Amino acid sequence: MLHEIVISNELSLTDKQVRTTIALLDEGATIPFISRYRKELTGSLDEVQITAIRDRIQQLRELDKRREVVIKSITEQGKLTAELEDQIQAAETMAVLEDIYLPYKPKRKTRASVAREKGLQPLADFILEQQVGDMDVQAEAYIDADLGVTDKDEALAGARDIIAEVIAEDADVRARIRKVFLEKGTFVSRVVPGKEEAALKYKDYFEWSEPLVSAPSHRVLAMRRGEKEELLYLDIKVEEEDTLPLIEKLYIKGVNDAATQVRLALQDGYKRLLKPSMETEVRVLTRQKADEEAIKVFTDNVRQLLLAAPLGQKRLLAIDPGFRTGCKTVVLDAQGNLLENTAIFPHTGAGGVLEAEKTIRHLTDKYTVEAIAIGNGTAGRETEEFVRKLNLTGITIVMVNESGASIYSASEVAREEFPEQDITVRGAVSIGRRLMDPLAELVKIDPKSIGVGQYQHDVDQQKLQSALDDTVMSCVNAVGVELNTASKQILSYISGLGPALAQQIVNYRKENGPFSSRRELKKVPRLGEKAFEQAAGFLRIRHAKHPLDASAVHPERYALVEQMAEDLSVTVPELMKDETLRKRIDLRKYTSEEVGLPTLNDILTELAKPGLDPREQFETFSFTEGINTVADLRVGMKLPGIVTNITNFGAFVDIGVHQDGLVHLSQLANRFVSDPHEIVKVQQKVMVTVVEVDEKRNRISLSMKTAEKAPRKRAEKRENKAEQTDMAAKLSALAGKFK
Repeated sequence: MLHEIVISNELSLTDKQVRTTIALLDEGATIPFISRYRKELTGSLDEVQITAIRDRIQQLRELDKRREVVIKSITEQGKLTAELEDQIQAAETMAVLEDIYLPYKPKRKTRASVAREKGLQPLADFILEQQVGDMDVQAEAYIDADLGVTDKDEALAGARDIIAEVIAEDADVRARIRKVFLEKGTFVSRVVPGKEEAALKYKDYFEWSEPLVSAPSHRVLAMRRGEKEELLYLDIKVEEEDTLPLIEKLYIKGVNDAATQVRLALQDGYKRLLKPSMETEVRVLTRQKADEEAIKVFTDNVRQLLLAAPLGQKRLLAIDPGFRTGCKTVVLDAQGNLLENTAIFPHTGAGGVLEAEKTIRHLTDKYTVEAIAIGNGTAGRETEEFVRKLNLTGITIVMVNESGASIYSASEVAREEFPEQDITVRGAVSIGRRLMDPLAELVKIDPKSIGVGQYQHDVDQQKLQSALDDTVMSCVNAVGVELNTASKQILSYISGLGPALAQQIVNYRKENGPFSSRRELKKVPRLGEKAFEQAAGFLRIRHAKHPLDASAVHPERYALVEQMAEDLSVTVPELMKDETLRKRIDLRKYTSEEVGLPTLNDILTELAKPGLDPREQFETFSFTEGINTVADLRVGMKLPGIVTNITNFGAFVDIGVHQDGLVHLSQLANRFVSDPHEIVKVQQKVMVTVVEVDEKRNRISLSMKTAEKAPRKRAEKRENKAEQTDMAAKLSALAGKFK
């Protein structure tokens, strides 16, 4: 109950919403299922809110597990008191819990533990009390050659070692100093001497300093990568005047010899123990924050790419372009099945051009091709230009982003699909299928390979994979899947299934033919009632006997829809076809404890447009003719382009020259922009202006600003300051979750 209160307060939700959602998750319900089909129970929470509840309850339960370990450890040491146990139980964050545990945490031999073995603990206690007295006299009482204390200086030094560790492990001290590091710390980066040439890609960070609170994730990750490659030194700097006085206020009680010893111990403990410990913690915290931001950027990009508009089921010809090796060409039917493959050589001389033209015309006529997909890799623009010059009437020509197609073509998935074909054929098929349905094809490859990330290989891979799995599952279930044609890869992301059941469904389909109804799913081996409940609403069966099997209406609500139809003296198909009939339905008549207006409204929407694809309609696009290479660009040109990737510092746009240009954050709009996703999304068509071209470095700078007057710098400064304040708050909040 306590956890539910904590989460409801943090997320501004009711206790009931949180409690019910946690119960559903614990029962094995997936986030898409809860969001879509359990709105009455959760108060219509969306996927983002449900995910937040899931992640937070996991953190709190991990805290509980750690709390149990800490109590057990301290109990075994015989040091657990009622007061200490209360402190442990009251710890609300991992950071607080670890600070409480630190003095009791088993550790290797330290200078303080050696001093305690020498019997110097009482002397350290006396000094900490800072009573008036002669320190030399006090110290001489602890001289013992057998214990290794040969003189008073050794005794005092040992006592200071004990005091230094006590101060460095003080939970209050650590909390205060951690706060200073997070709020006033500065990243300091410099090049490793002698490695200037090897580190040229990190030139911006050769002599660089930046406050932690304002350092964006891409710069943090860049500096950390440079450090990992041993090309940069990276430090976190905090001025001692911001830290030592805070500790002195807690420990210095007066002006005497004992206080002098405490001050010496304090300074030593800070430099030798506390400062390195805080630097390590803060490095982890800033890394976690940078990872979270980079993962969010990546998952947002992946979501936009997966939900890109599909061309739909069309007969098409797909070309994987190339110069010397030719262009691998395949023909696919409307379901994406391979019909024929060949190779053309339109870039190897007149003979090759004529033969390629003859082949394209023959294939498009033979199979009544409706569209041509051309990969955007090497020779992509040249191949597109060749095809467009053929003036093929009624055929849509589209450039397709082929990032990751080579990964797919060499994968086990591709070998299973096309065991008799080589990787070039598989790659061309993937390009064509991406045009038909990006979601269905892209789920077959690792999302990290589709070219829309930001330092995705540098971030926490477990967290990245978890976030990507959530994103792909969300996209797949939002669109829905045709049960009788779906691959096992896309089926595995359906709510309640997973790889094993997805394979069972495919096996059943091969042995028994197409599914005639959703209910038939229950005949699939090992697919039980729970899996059916979770999955059924997201699976579609076109031309099924029951019309609702092609919709997003869950089978558990079929009886309700049938009752609506019966009350109007019509059939369910008639109800679905006639809007006037649906308008006569009084939803209040069908509400119950289990079904409320949110679900009923969803049902009505679905009856109007059963199985409607939520993705945008496909729009044709073409690059500017004659602009094929970086050398063709001129400053001031206005060109159409497609957003291929979004990072925290801007958006990359394909303008058809085999090198994406960068629209920097400052060039996205005529106003201050803190998040590029406010302005653009992956696969969006945009108009850009060429600002700068660097042929030697193959870099293109673009702008999406209009001719309007840019915002005043004063306003931008205000927004930057607000952003830094918000960043400081986020770091402090993250510190509370530090493990």
